[in-house]
Amino acid sequence: MTVGIDKISFFVPPYFIDMTDLAHARDVDPNKFHIGIGQDQMAVNAKTQDIVTFATNAAKQILTEEDLTAIDTVIVATESGIDESKAASVVLHRLLGVQPFARSFEIKEACYGGTAGLQFAKNHVTLHPESKVLVVATDIARYGLNSGGEPTQGAGAVAMLITANPRILSLNDDNVMLTQDIYDFWRPVGHDYPLVDGPLSNETYINSFQKVWQENTRRNGYTLADYQALAFHIPYTKMGKKALLAILENETEEEQARILARYEESIAYSRRIGNLYTGSLYLGLISLLEHATVLTAGDRIGLFSYGSGAVSEFFSGHLVEGYEQHLLVDVHTSLLEKRTKLAIDAYEELFNDKLDTNVDATFEDETAFSISSIQNTIRAYRTK
Repeated sequence: MTVGIDKISFFVPPYFIDMTDLAHARDVDPNKFHIGIGQDQMAVNAKTQDIVTFATNAAKQILTEEDLTAIDTVIVATESGIDESKAASVVLHRLLGVQPFARSFEIKEACYGGTAGLQFAKNHVTLHPESKVLVVATDIARYGLNSGGEPTQGAGAVAMLITANPRILSLNDDNVMLTQDIYDFWRPVGHDYPLVDGPLSNETYINSFQKVWQENTRRNGYTLADYQALAFHIPYTKMGKKALLAILENETEEEQARILARYEESIAYSRRIGNLYTGSLYLGLISLLEHATVLTAGDRIGLFSYGSGAVSEFFSGHLVEGYEQHLLVDVHTSLLEKRTKLAIDAYEELFNDKLDTNVDATFEDETAFSISSIQNTIRAYRTK
């Protein structure tokens, strides 16, 4: 029996800005964004769209009635929680209509949370092969207008259904984990935006990848030749490439070209969406699978997960025969193409229009599962 990803999809809000427009508004060279950090567009959400609406829309695209009956665990990974006590997964469970006798909880460890949820799901299904686990990584990455991190913002969710005998990616037992107490990125309680030591964060990311990669080689005996592709956590698309280049210097030009070509395929969606925090690695995986031209069943895919603070994990999976038939290329392409491009003044107005849960209000937003009202601090969601 194998265990892994049976279904996977992403959802992003219906608005975006062009990074050239942002560069001109901030009086910087557009190449700083397009080439320097590798971003072309950035997803933007209204206050009526939150991590629950993203999660529900992403999961709704992949779940059948049979799945809703079989799911016995719902996990939400996020660093954009909407409640200090109640897990967003409890609300997600209701909105999706998952059968009632299920476990629901939320995970936090910066951008690593999605991987923690995936590994819990894998272990659970290994022990209970008849069950299915829904893991959703959902976030809103915000650093503030005119901030250094502004061009690395984004919003959206990735939903994964973890089952026995999966149809997309079977997960291996080769995980290498690393924990280091480092303040490269953190958000104290009560702070609207995270605090970031940019140089330290970049350095920690790259060093963390080198450490788990070297330990993977020592412990599991794998070299780069054993992987058809590597997918990375992508806070911005150049970040993963910097880490990848750090292990390529001793490889042949042919080997470097092979692995870098797959990397470019893995960042196609991220270039148009931006940072999904907990979902970024898995958005990269979707992009790789839906854009690669040379992947085949049985290929080993390596995945590097990183969460500031800092927790890292490197693991792998094998592509399942017929995996390409279970991808949602048309759904994802349509989702991105139907978005509305915002002028920078409209983006700034949307950014500053914050949801106040202390004030009762009703809202009009036709986006599926958007917030319809606030009553006594409780969010009600439109379910059409």
